[in-house]
Amino acid sequence: MPRRPTGWAFVLAPLSALALAVTPLATSTSAQATAPSRSGTGSGTAYSNPVSRPFADTFADPSVIRGKDGWWYAYGTSDPLREGEGTAHRIPVARSADLVHWSYVGDAFSTATVPTWAAPDAALWAPDIRYVDGQYRLYYVVTQTTVTPGPNDNAIGMATAPTPAGPWTDSGAPVVGPRPGASGNADDFLWTFDPSAVTDVDGSQWLFYGSYYGGIHVAPLSQDGRTVTGPSRMVAIDNKFEGAYVVRHGGYWYLFASTANCCAGPTTGYSVQVGRSRDLRGPYVDREGVALTASRAGGTPSLTQNGNQWVGAGHNAVATDLAGQDWNVYHAIDRFDPYLDGTDGINERPMLLDRLDWVDEWPVTRAGLGPSSGTQPGPVAAGRLVTTFDDRGTAWARTGSWTERSDAQSGRFLGSGSAGTVLTRAAVPGDIRIEADLRSSAAPHGLVVRRDAQSQVRLTIDPAARTARLALVVDGVTRRATTATLPATYDPVDWHSVSLEVRDGRAHAQVTHARLHDPLADLTLAVPGRRGAAPTHAGAWAGGAGVGVDNLSATRAADLVDALAPLPVPNRLDRDASDEFTGGSLGSGWSWVRQDDAATVRGGALVWPVERADLTGPTNDAGVLLRNLPASTTDSRPWTAETKVTLDVGTDVVRNFQQAGLIVYVDDDLFTRLSHVAIWNTRQTEFGKEMPYAGRLSYGGTIIGPPAETTWLRITHHVDGTTGEHRLRGWTSRDGRTWVAGGVWTLPAGAHLRVGLVSHGSQSGPAATSTFDYLRIFR
Repeated sequence: MPRRPTGWAFVLAPLSALALAVTPLATSTSAQATAPSRSGTGSGTAYSNPVSRPFADTFADPSVIRGKDGWWYAYGTSDPLREGEGTAHRIPVARSADLVHWSYVGDAFSTATVPTWAAPDAALWAPDIRYVDGQYRLYYVVTQTTVTPGPNDNAIGMATAPTPAGPWTDSGAPVVGPRPGASGNADDFLWTFDPSAVTDVDGSQWLFYGSYYGGIHVAPLSQDGRTVTGPSRMVAIDNKFEGAYVVRHGGYWYLFASTANCCAGPTTGYSVQVGRSRDLRGPYVDREGVALTASRAGGTPSLTQNGNQWVGAGHNAVATDLAGQDWNVYHAIDRFDPYLDGTDGINERPMLLDRLDWVDEWPVTRAGLGPSSGTQPGPVAAGRLVTTFDDRGTAWARTGSWTERSDAQSGRFLGSGSAGTVLTRAAVPGDIRIEADLRSSAAPHGLVVRRDAQSQVRLTIDPAARTARLALVVDGVTRRATTATLPATYDPVDWHSVSLEVRDGRAHAQVTHARLHDPLADLTLAVPGRRGAAPTHAGAWAGGAGVGVDNLSATRAADLVDALAPLPVPNRLDRDASDEFTGGSLGSGWSWVRQDDAATVRGGALVWPVERADLTGPTNDAGVLLRNLPASTTDSRPWTAETKVTLDVGTDVVRNFQQAGLIVYVDDDLFTRLSHVAIWNTRQTEFGKEMPYAGRLSYGGTIIGPPAETTWLRITHHVDGTTGEHRLRGWTSRDGRTWVAGGVWTLPAGAHLRVGLVSHGSQSGPAATSTFDYLRIFR
């Protein structure tokens, strides 16, 4: 069993000495600048991405948990960790004391312990870590099995361990076995990828899984997590989503899912979108109310690239620091070093960490700014924010009888011999968060925040009644309270993570298995506000003997970002550079690359049949209608290009890859293109880029908001003041008023840009026509 991290949140010294984390002022947050920050004096350990740098060049598909031993653990997909290493690690494992400084622990599996039902050449992908019913559970993809004779018969496996570092023992059979595709061919199997296990509020176990071929599904699990016990339900459409991760927040379940190609080197446009539902089983809808299962597929961007070195940011997990700030843990690709070795092969996808904000109850990374570059304020997790203690344990005051105990999962912990409390001796000013791992043989127990001599907010977990109760107590009298029934599967003898936060006139408490955002009890109570940042004491309490307390911490609660960072959109119409298509022909200033005579101006619109041609790859046979930006709008100035396009491709049927939209064009092999496009049975808005790379062409796309039959498309442009690169961000709208911001592509410094329209890509299905209402340029 690994030793505790230095500065961990709760350390027991020999019997009479006790150390706990008392973190001072957390962070100061402002959403009024271009980059809302947490740069207050109490912010956590500063860091810069990628956080996996000390132990790995690539660490894809990360999953994170805070173990009951006080360490944070991360698990990655099976790849070589370092450039030149050549041999893949079978689910590499790393650990950290503070979510910032990581070190390699080992691999979850060896040749001797790999699942017996895995084929000899199988890879193990996309791990998902959980702690349920006193047991660590690791889910993963097995890319090739011995269950069927066919190739590519991927499946989901599961292993258990007594500690997050292992040893791991496979369950002996797939949790979700290979799923044959509709063709019936021996090599046709749906992609049973990317597992993510979740505990519902009633304690039942569920598994999300799936990818582009087959879509994302959710299915019920047995309580031991080893088998699926009922039919699955699709929650996100095929040909758009993979990499599910589900959290509960504010009464909703949020489904994070990654979209687009994970691994296109320097043009990878992978990103994370989200939908939410009151029911864990769906339906999940995006911010605009569009279902993630719709053909014109919904999905609100939550993590998108921003034009710095990071592209392809996706496959995320969510961690929460001790101050209550959520963090996105994900992988991305450095566009200047996109491959692990050379200029092809394994994409180098290190692990990144960035703040996850909830703005109007929707999750966004860094207030919408996306992956960070350079030094950032880090999580409040451990390290320099932990108050030191002397040999008398003076940081915390105790009443009652407490003694040091130990077990295999948690190591040393504090056990009660009678009723008593462990309370911060020093006051914590302002809003406060207290949390601990708790267990009990029978006695009531919980957390408490003492606001002053007369009042306290008290969380009571009653094993006999199987309830969690959050109460405001004043002068010994309960003034208000709310109670939740704990599920029948709740066993108080197992360690559970418990938190209590008092902020902004509201108390919020959760009981979870392991801080993974799937609470067994979630309680909120209005409490009277107090003037100023009045000091508060907080801690854990036991109502009798047999209560265990571990990983106890008290800190000022994080100041949370609640507004999006402003993204500049030039909005002064340049009429000379625009065309409303009001005449019988194109206005002045247009030019063609490969003129298409079928395109005509009539009825106040440009009507352009979708060409059976394309612009990606070496063929370059599609027409491109372009106009130069006027001299008053030079390449170095900010501008916006916008169009409104109707594309009659219907829904659901396959019409690959009919599309229409905007293009920012340098030449046939260097451009960005924003289109409403038919991708198999889906309709999506793709913002793509093609560029020369290592003697070949590289193309990738990033997905923005859901389209409609008529869709508004927008590209904003500005020049990076440091590199001189052109930064181009895609936007989409279904009504011309509510815009969805997408990712950013760059074009080289000094490149001459032209803006225009395209209507091409037809490979299958009936003919389609694009109708453009206008092209407008704004400065």
